Amino acid sequence: MTRSADEIKEAVRDRYARAARQVRSPSDCCGPAAAAPDCCADDPAGFGAAAYQDLTPGEVPDAARLASLGCGNPTAIAGLQPGQRVLDLGSGGGLDVFLAARQVGPTGFVYGLDMTDEMLDLARANQQAAGVSNVAFVKGEIEAVPLPDACVDVVISNCVINLSADKPAVFREAHRVLAPGGRLAVSDIVALHALSDEERADLASWAGCIAGAITAEEYSSGLAAAGFRDIAVTPTHPAGPTAVSARITATA
Repeated sequence: MTRSADEIKEAVRDRYARAARQVRSPSDCCGPAAAAPDCCADDPAGFGAAAYQDLTPGEVPDAARLASLGCGNPTAIAGLQPGQRVLDLGSGGGLDVFLAARQVGPTGFVYGLDMTDEMLDLARANQQAAGVSNVAFVKGEIEAVPLPDACVDVVISNCVINLSADKPAVFREAHRVLAPGGRLAVSDIVALHALSDEERADLASWAGCIAGAITAEEYSSGLAAAGFRDIAVTPTHPAGPTAVSARITATA
């Protein structure tokens, strides 16, 4: 059995919409109607908010930290500089956007792109709470970024590209919006072997970042086909028996 791109997209959208609602209404979590299977679980090392141990109290809104469902910290590997323009693919509650905004400073700018209304509402509320002005949250899909060519210097993403059913489109769009010589810096789940059709048919596993994972070799070849160079895929920690979290960097 195979799943259509629309089925996958709706499963992902539903999971992250519920995650956003749980952050804004904590009483929805850990009760009998808890929506996400990992709602009550502690973050293992390197995942979710646990990847940001260096955050100081008040550095970002608590709701942005609690909404983090990532598998790393892309702002720690992006090498951001003052004045740069940044795009976060799948920005969720805005944690990586706010961290990037601090690094690029008032002369820089950060776009957060997300397809889920609930996450966008949460991110904009977090932006207002944090008083951050050099960011904008944009509704859209990572396979068709609603921004012009060569408009950013760095593209970041945190455990989102694996959720896409059309990764070649994501890689092409990331390359398109990057200025020549721009940098891709991503944390993502990478499969240890090519997954079977049966493994990829599990929608809950898609939304949980496993069923959509591709191998390091597929990641590298996909980025190269989109025009990237200097590609590096570096495993960081296990993400289950069939996958690992990894840092992926490349140059446009």
